[in-house]
Amino acid sequence: MPEPAGADTPDARLALQDAVRRTAVALIDAQVPFALVGGYAAWALGAPEPSHDADFAVAEQDADRARQALAAAGLDVQEPAENWLFKAYHHGQLVDVIFRMVGEPVTHEQLAQAQELEVLAVRMPVIGATEIVSAKLRVLGEHYCDFTWLLPMVRALREQVDWPRVRADVAEQPYARAFLFLADELGLTSDAERRFAATPGRGAPDET
Repeated sequence: MPEPAGADTPDARLALQDAVRRTAVALIDAQVPFALVGGYAAWALGAPEPSHDADFAVAEQDADRARQALAAAGLDVQEPAENWLFKAYHHGQLVDVIFRMVGEPVTHEQLAQAQELEVLAVRMPVIGATEIVSAKLRVLGEHYCDFTWLLPMVRALREQVDWPRVRADVAEQPYARAFLFLADELGLTSDAERRFAATPGRGAPDET
């Protein structure tokens, strides 16, 4: 497997950006429906730029065509042990191509909801802020619970997120609820002020 260059170096950043462009163009040329997801999708909507990898989603039934398209475009396609994605490398930089998200197959209907944006001079479908935040929170758990990069992402996207929908999506997931509690306390969610005022004992005191 290729060894990635130092993720924070200028050369690595440019190589990762080029990997995003090449992946998108290859999938477009092969007429494989897809969406940019994860950190680069968040960046396209205003969040900080990721430095370690890029994520794309394709429908599960299109995974083989996507593999072929990226291999034909010169990316080094690798099959990991996980059965929900494959990996492609460009100059040592990683692109994850996901066909099952949070345990469920990616569908054409989900991809059709993406909005087309210009990202790194290529027009491509980009998943929405609500879907980004919901997916990121639903993968939190006992073995992976890193809030450090989620906080600045949520701060940047908060006005674009349907927070009631996100709360409903993660209602049964304690790690995601813990993150939302922290985000509310820090004022990072757009509905935090309303929720704060509605909590017994935490509104403004009566002036009587």
